[in-house]
Amino acid sequence: MIPMTCVTRDSLQAFMEEGFRALGLPDGDARIFADALIFSELRFHPGHGQGVKRLRRYHERISQGLVDPKARLEVIKESPALALLDAHNGIGTVAAARAMTLAIAKAKDCGIGQVIVRNSTHYGSSAVHAVQAANAGCIGTSYTNAGPEMAPWGGREGAVGTNPWGIAAPTDMGFPVVMDFALTTAGKGMMQWQARSGQPMPLDWALTPDGMETDDPTAAMAGALLGIGQYKGDGLAFMTDVLTGVIGGGGYGLTPYKNQAKLDVSHSLTAVDISWFMPLPEFHKRMADFAHMVKSRALRPGFSEILLPGEQEARRVSRKSATGVPLEDVALADLRALASELGIMAEIVATGPYEGTL
Repeated sequence: MIPMTCVTRDSLQAFMEEGFRALGLPDGDARIFADALIFSELRFHPGHGQGVKRLRRYHERISQGLVDPKARLEVIKESPALALLDAHNGIGTVAAARAMTLAIAKAKDCGIGQVIVRNSTHYGSSAVHAVQAANAGCIGTSYTNAGPEMAPWGGREGAVGTNPWGIAAPTDMGFPVVMDFALTTAGKGMMQWQARSGQPMPLDWALTPDGMETDDPTAAMAGALLGIGQYKGDGLAFMTDVLTGVIGGGGYGLTPYKNQAKLDVSHSLTAVDISWFMPLPEFHKRMADFAHMVKSRALRPGFSEILLPGEQEARRVSRKSATGVPLEDVALADLRALASELGIMAEIVATGPYEGTL
């Protein structure tokens, strides 16, 4: 068991906002970025690596001049329903959030809005941006390309990224339905988690450098990741590059992350206004009916219930908000070290050791 400590959500939020301001982000951007990392910390397994411990990584990249915290998000081309933006090597999470805001505004005018962002950087969790649209009464789709960690089907070297997708739709069931996943079976963050826990990994996660399947996460760290559904994951990742970097005039395939000073990542954000098709309450009613159809099916042996996409994550959010956000002890210590380095006055308030299940 990796040692973890619970901290209060509010103190963590205040700490992250002040931390990003200390790194040079304007107030609004610091709030967007902090909100996104808290969102991911609450929803996901810590092994996914999308949470608050990324503050250290951004401190390093900004200090080295590898990302511009004050970059201007430029509109290259725009129509009533479409836009192409250039992030100028700024914070990818902020660029994607502002792009989705624009996509939502276009959807409210045209029924649909799609915005592609090029020359960006890591944009965090796809669910963050998809849920942004769901909260505005839209169906949101968010995807991005990334560094070439996934082997093409039949290959043993990386050619495309994990290229994660997020799709979210609003409901009146207390949480939006959300599909959020990378197109690899798992990422290297989870492999590192398994290695630190002393646990083997499934054989369909990654290859050794010589192209062999392995259940040893340490042996696979230098190899390529495997796609979901065998060749299907590779095909989806390939098309994600087409739908982001290729059509957007940005990087694709082997290009993203090749130059650490210009990651050349591209994103696509889409919002579909539900009210163009039907009143939102009618959509909610139909979603509840659909959910009942799915959840009422007979169970397989060993299962106690059927969960909707995003339902497990919604329960995590509720539980962590009430009992405290579990952080790895090493991550909490590093955040406190950053407080001294950056002059952060906000204090992360610990409530005790974490003893639950993730």
